[in-house]
Amino acid sequence: MDGEEILLETGMGRIRGRREDGTQVFLGIPYAKARRFAYAKPVDTFAGEADAGRFGPACPQSRQFFPHPEHPERRFYYREFREGQTFSYDEDACLNLNIYAPEGVENAPVILFFHGGGFNSGSNSEEPFRGYALAAHGIVTVFANYRVGVLGYLTHREIREEAGRDGNFGLDDQLTAVRWVRRHIADFGGDPERITLMGQSAGAISIQYLCLNHENRGLFARAAMLSGGGLFPRFALPRASDDTHAYWEGFMKEAGCGNLETLRALDTETLFTALERYKASRKDNVYHTMPVVDGLLIPAPVDRLIRDPLPLDYLISFTSGDMYAPLMAHIGTRFGRANGAFLCYFDREAPGDGNGAFHSSELRYVFGRLETSWRPYGERDRQISGELMSALAHFAAAGNPNGEGVPAWQRAGAGSGKALCFGEAETKMGRPGYGKMLRYMLTKGGPKA
Repeated sequence: MDGEEILLETGMGRIRGRREDGTQVFLGIPYAKARRFAYAKPVDTFAGEADAGRFGPACPQSRQFFPHPEHPERRFYYREFREGQTFSYDEDACLNLNIYAPEGVENAPVILFFHGGGFNSGSNSEEPFRGYALAAHGIVTVFANYRVGVLGYLTHREIREEAGRDGNFGLDDQLTAVRWVRRHIADFGGDPERITLMGQSAGAISIQYLCLNHENRGLFARAAMLSGGGLFPRFALPRASDDTHAYWEGFMKEAGCGNLETLRALDTETLFTALERYKASRKDNVYHTMPVVDGLLIPAPVDRLIRDPLPLDYLISFTSGDMYAPLMAHIGTRFGRANGAFLCYFDREAPGDGNGAFHSSELRYVFGRLETSWRPYGERDRQISGELMSALAHFAAAGNPNGEGVPAWQRAGAGSGKALCFGEAETKMGRPGYGKMLRYMLTKGGPKA
């Protein structure tokens, strides 16, 4: 690995990382362990010395075995965020996180980021998930892996008999990561009282669910949700876990497993091969491989819980070229107006093709990773990236994105749904362009390779 090796003494034991460009980097730190279809147990001590010099494995997922390069959208996102990288997958070691901390800081604001991927894929080591640029803004940034797909969201009556609840392993992993960061981030220079949860797409939706449970009060101070904040239509809301049992019993039959222990014993490739066959026979897969109302993490129907979220500082963002851009803008604005959030409308079209401000396009700007892309980003893009990072640094520090280096933001309220619009030529407060968003949705849909 590049950079100078460093050894950090922590309350958990010694951790070996590296120093790069004034940033202390610790990769692949295990924050929990879990057996298949069981809830995570936190890791709070290390035997001997923990090696945090390389990325940890991601949760096994369908694309590991069935990448489907014939799908234009899959080819697009492979080139955008994964091409040229090597990923490992390991069920036993996937609950890990990466920490990027400014050199010599104490009590610095913290951003804990959860990746997207439709609850079925993703990794904390994809581009652009690096914290070097935010470290230069004084932020300790943490990127956490969590369980996805069948390993993250299967439900079954035997799990409920064992644990008193079922489903939501991935959401439980995220909450376990939040608690781990709160306990240990001071060892890395972070302030446990200034933790901002930030996520995009499925990561943002997960954060919203954590914000709807008052049992989580005091664990984090703020929430930034990119392309995923607000109440979704009724058909896309989490279902009661009992109502998803029949789907997963059908899968177990396809896999030739009569009980949970048999399913736990399957090797990973056999498990995902059976899932591939089963999903090909169903049209309702997306509504089952996602969080459920389990009575604990999501204690009641979401359309009831959303009326009383945690009293936090909120920042909601959406892009103009999202597949469902008008819907994302509408639900984000509605939540923002109800909770005094800061709204961000990302309308800068990514250069290099005709996919506009596609779903996830803001991520390279947010983490200052324009230069590692194939796209011919220019001066306006670098300006927007600087504005966004400065705003996020201010928000993480004090709950308000206003400050040096950013245009003026205004909170949304009952009389205003204005957002800070990051446009082609300028950044200013205004109303999102619903006409443009609707045209993109009707004519383009998802991005194409």
